[in-house]
This record gives sequence, structure tokens and C-alpha cells, in this order.
Amino acid sequence: MRATKTVQTILSRYEGETPGVKANLARMLMTGRLGGTGRMIILPVDQGFEHGPARSFAANPAAYDPHYHYRLAIDAGLNAYAAPLGMLEAGADTFAGQIPTILKVNSANSLLSETAGKNQAITAGVDDALRLGCAAIGFTIYPGSDAALEMYEEISAMREEAARKGVATVIWSYPRGEAVTKDGETAIDVAAYATHIAALLGAHIIKVKLSTDHLMQPEAKKIYEGKRIDVATQTARVRHCVQAAFDGRRIIVFSGGAAKGEDAVYDDARAIRDGGGNGSIIGRNTFQRPRAEALAMLDRLVAIYRGKD
Repeated sequence: MRATKTVQTILSRYEGETPGVKANLARMLMTGRLGGTGRMIILPVDQGFEHGPARSFAANPAAYDPHYHYRLAIDAGLNAYAAPLGMLEAGADTFAGQIPTILKVNSANSLLSETAGKNQAITAGVDDALRLGCAAIGFTIYPGSDAALEMYEEISAMREEAARKGVATVIWSYPRGEAVTKDGETAIDVAAYATHIAALLGAHIIKVKLSTDHLMQPEAKKIYEGKRIDVATQTARVRHCVQAAFDGRRIIVFSGGAAKGEDAVYDDARAIRDGGGNGSIIGRNTFQRPRAEALAMLDRLVAIYRGKD
């Protein structure tokens, strides 16, 4: 496999990284129907841990089977498949080498009380990722949570270990917690801040949510309005988050969020493409649909990212 010039350019921006990390980034960037384009679609299936099995899979009962997700990602020609330890272990041997995998190494769940605070437990490690042949680990941080500083320390240590062992790091950067309002979780100033924090923590791939034009922080709002930073459209907001990702020197993908109509999914992808984002990490909007519908949706998303739709 020879990396395309586009992928070589992306890899050149990760100065100081180990060859193993760059090789694993190349694995993901060169896999699937978007391989070599610099664009990515990743299938994440950590919702069972986060929301419970019925809320995640009852809409499409075939998705209770971990093998279903491996096959969906492979047959759709995606770049990678991300899941917690048990999900990956359940198919790691059957599907070894067929698609790059990302081991989600921390998780929360909806059975915690309201007083527990916004945090996640570490549920796997770098050696698990190596044992399973994963290209990367995935770690969620909650900027705005009272537990955020602890989470930053945890991923800093784990990212250092992963890089030393040649494994890439994906950071899910999701603002939530005591310092963030509900509207602020998707406010553009907060989303850009969360993006930048992930980059500063050493993320090789940054995962954030698409944002609204709301501005939560009063001091930031003065800057946005005074400097007339364009955040009026989704494309402009994606472009601004790309700026926050070291001006595009880090791969940034945007989550699909809760299940929504097909047109909304496609509009989001066009905004990501036109704003300079690297792609989508889309779970519930695919695996909660029947397999044929999910494959058709992913086929169209590939076409969008290739500029054919």
C-alpha cells in the first residue's frame, strides 16, 4: 500500500510522532472507499455502554450482535470501527485485519445518579489495543466538567503510553458538566475550545459535535462579535473548528448525534466537507436503521465526501 500525496501531506503535519503512530494513521486514512482522499467515515458503537442496550439496538435488533457492526463497517467500505473492549473482543478474531479498529478505553453509563458528576471510567488500556490489533485508542473528555482536569491527566498519560507503543489516539471532546449550560454544549465558542483542548492534549484525531451559532462565554462572545468571526452557517462553524484544530494540522471528524432524518445527515456531511473537516463518525444514524438502509446512507455519504453529491 502506497500512501497518496494527500495522506502523505496529512502525516507530515504530525511532526515528532513515532513511525508506528503514523503507520496506524495511514492504515485508517488508506482504508475503505474514501481511502487516500484525506476524508474519513468511522462507525462508533459505544452507545450500549452509554445509553443501554434497548435504547441503542432495539430499533434494529440485528445490531445486538457485535459481528453486525464489523460487517456493516467492512461492507460499507468505512475507514475504521470504534467500540469498547467487549464489543471488539467479540469479533476481533473473525474480522482480524479486515478493518482498522479503535478501542474505546473509557466509558460512562446512564445508571449514574445526577450527583455523580460528568466523568467516565477507564475500562481498557493500551495493551488491550495492541492485543486486539487496534490502530488507535479512543478516549472521551468532558470540558466543562468538574472532573475535566482528572480526565486530562488520564488521557495525557495514556496517550504517552500509546504513542510510545505505536498506537494512535482519538479524543472525543464533548463539552458538558457543571460549567456548561445545555445550549452551551453545542455552542460554537465552546465547540472550538473543546477542539483546541483535544489538539493540545495530543489527539491525532479529534471528534467533536457539530455546533450551533450560540455563544455561551461572555468574554468569548465579545471577541466573536468584535472580530466578526463568521459562525452563521454550519459550514462556517465547521471551518472555525478546523482552525481550532491547529489550522487543519490535526484530523477532525464530527459526530452524527442522535438519530435524525436522512436529509439532515446529508446536509451535515456537505457542511463538514465544505468547511474543510475530515469526515463523519456516525453511529446511531446508521446502525439503528435496517442494514440495507444503512448501507445506502453510507454509500451516499461516501459520494458526498468524494464531491459527487
